[in-house]
Amino acid sequence: MRSHPMDWRIEQLQTVARQHDIDWRQDGTSHCVFIRADGKTLPVPAHRPVKPVYVKKFVALVNGD
Repeated sequence: MRSHPMDWRIEQLQTVARQHDIDWRQDGTSHCVFIRADGKTLPVPAHRPVKPVYVKKFVALVNGD
């Protein structure tokens, strides 16, 4: 994801989040909110494909930055 932030879908981000014990919610809205255990959140528009800026922010969230 870090080296190729293009062409990711929200479903793929959700899968990675599950693998890293990051919760997420999407209650019929246009955004998916990822929630880390320490309370840090990241709302990501659920459009296809996800824009690279959000993929980079998601990678930072997963890495604990």
